[in-house]
Amino acid sequence: MPSLIPAEPVAPACAEASLPTRLAARAVQALIEEAELTPKPGLVDRRGSGAHADLSLDLMLRSARSLFPCFRAIAETSLGRTPSQPLRERLAAIGRDGERAMFAATCGSNSHKGAIWALGLLVSGSVLGPDLADAHAIAARAGGLARHPDSHTPQVPANGSRVRQKYGVNGATGEAQAGFPHVVGIGLPALRRARSLGVPERCARLDALLAIMAQLDDTCLLHRGGLQALHTAKRGARQALKAGGASAPRGMRLLLRLDTDLLGLNASPGGSADLLAATLFLDSISNPSIQQPQFQHYGDAEPWKI
Repeated sequence: MPSLIPAEPVAPACAEASLPTRLAARAVQALIEEAELTPKPGLVDRRGSGAHADLSLDLMLRSARSLFPCFRAIAETSLGRTPSQPLRERLAAIGRDGERAMFAATCGSNSHKGAIWALGLLVSGSVLGPDLADAHAIAARAGGLARHPDSHTPQVPANGSRVRQKYGVNGATGEAQAGFPHVVGIGLPALRRARSLGVPERCARLDALLAIMAQLDDTCLLHRGGLQALHTAKRGARQALKAGGASAPRGMRLLLRLDTDLLGLNASPGGSADLLAATLFLDSISNPSIQQPQFQHYGDAEPWKI
């Protein structure tokens, strides 16, 4: 089957670029910023591969950049449309093309499959309505689209589907169909609340991740480490936040202890990471003060070591 994604070079995000191009660039930037954020418990970051032996930061960045045409095609296809089953199926086909591009970029490693689902829906939701400043409205439109069935869904169940059935949790599908409550109701408020308190941006983003982890029934954790991993992640995230979050010395120590605990279980909160990327995407397009996503490259300074 021919790809539904136009074979075009990546275009930069700039004021003259089309809305689909700008949204695709924002989505890719959100994935890059999530990958580079350090230190994240159990996840790939600037320190190493976390619990993912088959991944690295370089692979994550290559994967993110490979998805620009996918996100742009999703936005272009959604322009002037309303949520419907035909649109849902068309976008799902584009998303599967995006997955193939991701696997080609990573030599077969699954780096962003969940993020393609979440960010793809939110990119579509961004152009299905008139207001880019309303994150809740965008998430609601994305949820409405996700509730339409896709008759072409592969019959072989994915890991997330098996985990949902085994543990009775919502997973990525339920999160999307509900309008991304862990993004607009938890991640985004935590990010903006930390900023309002003067917390440095890196720590504000880590606090947003911890807030999501503390509440989400993360199917990646359940798949890799069962209920023990999920309970460890939720408890550790809550303790770190209660101790002041990533900007407080004790909060950072507890975050790093959680990292050690999750690595010991070979478990990673990949679903929470996807929702953090979704949080950063919605923040970047709904916050007028953010003209271009910025993220400091820390190099070898290792500022997470307190």
